[in-house]
Amino acid sequence: MKRILCIGAGYVGGPSMVVIAEKCPHHRITVVDCNPDKIAQWRSDSLPIYEPGLDEAVKRVRDRNLFFSIDVEKGIKESEIIFVSVNTPTKNFGVGSGQAADLQYWEKTARQIVENAESPKIIVEKSTVPVKTAQAMEEILKMNQNGKKMHVISNPEFLAEGTAMNDLEHPDRVLIGSHESEEAIRARQELVDIYAHWVPRERILTSNIWSSELAKLASNAFLAQRISSINSFSALCEKTGADVTEVARAVGMDSRIGARFLAAGIGFGGSCFKKDILNLVYLCHHYGLPDVARYWEEVVRINEFQKERFVLNMIQSMFNTLSGKRICLFGFAFKANTGDTRESPAISIARRLLEENAHVVITDPKALKNARDDLAEIKGAIDFVEDPYAAACGCDAIAVMTEWEIYRNLDYEEVFSSMRKPAYLFDGRNILDHRELQEIGYSVYPIGKPPMVPL
Repeated sequence: MKRILCIGAGYVGGPSMVVIAEKCPHHRITVVDCNPDKIAQWRSDSLPIYEPGLDEAVKRVRDRNLFFSIDVEKGIKESEIIFVSVNTPTKNFGVGSGQAADLQYWEKTARQIVENAESPKIIVEKSTVPVKTAQAMEEILKMNQNGKKMHVISNPEFLAEGTAMNDLEHPDRVLIGSHESEEAIRARQELVDIYAHWVPRERILTSNIWSSELAKLASNAFLAQRISSINSFSALCEKTGADVTEVARAVGMDSRIGARFLAAGIGFGGSCFKKDILNLVYLCHHYGLPDVARYWEEVVRINEFQKERFVLNMIQSMFNTLSGKRICLFGFAFKANTGDTRESPAISIARRLLEENAHVVITDPKALKNARDDLAEIKGAIDFVEDPYAAACGCDAIAVMTEWEIYRNLDYEEVFSSMRKPAYLFDGRNILDHRELQEIGYSVYPIGKPPMVPL
């Protein structure tokens, strides 16, 4: 039996340990966090995060071989393998502000480990960290380990919120990086053996530790780049009369390119893409690669451009004023099947609408609490309504922010009858039947397609 500890009970640490507990019932896994409220939620029937399939999995393993605790020190003492899954946000102060990763929580955790470790440890980087972070942790461990062997292993997560449980159970690949010494490779193999309980060996990749750290940033950068690329074409499509969906389909059928991440929309969000690209930009400047830095910086700039373009289109379409008009945002989470609103495009769009003196009504099946928190300090008229029919009632416009399935299946004739006229619908995710909406009487404004006014 291995005693495994995970420090950090968030979107990565929690689900990751749930799956390891389920697939390795002979191992004992403990998840710790300094936030007692979060741990209390993990112990309850109301988990701190929403993820399809997570509730059921937690019930199967909780108090069997998966435990949640606030006693970080005890967990460190008793464990053999420690996953570190703490937050690494973008710095908002000092050198690198706005770009570099803030590693203060990571360093604090490293010092907690050396202060409390009484036996050898394998320490696993699970957080998304800049390349060479392991070196910083190793320096702390080396100076303080007092004869206790500690190996740092890189094991980046490649989860997509909304499908995280499936991604963990059926990963495209598991990447495990280490130094190339015999001892380090033996430590790496212990992690390989854990994943081998359910992941085919050919999908478990091993590499040197720096390649593993950089591969995570590279993966997110490539995915975000594809989103910004198709969104840049959506702007051109609207000017030329082309249909971005048809363009994307033609491009995606090229076997060299593939069809995934070619859906035009209001831009990417979530905790990783923007943060990781800005971190990459900072690293490139740090290593004297300004041209590479500018290239990746443009991916983020296009993302901001897309959100602003969406708001400007709303203003221009609605007689150049939004003052006093009720605009209903369908969705606030950054994507469907999650309650996560971190870096959600809906945040900046809601703020911009409020700047234009619009009355904003927000509805979302899972993210209303986070939406309230995100906009708590913003002045203006905001309502939060769970029922989408009630939310849209009396509104001048609907703007689809999140591709929730519920919004595809609403009775839009009923919605239309309750709205002020003319009724506008801005489909920021291109998920609706625009021709049908036009026939009902909406003025329809998709992304990357010509507008469709009532016949």
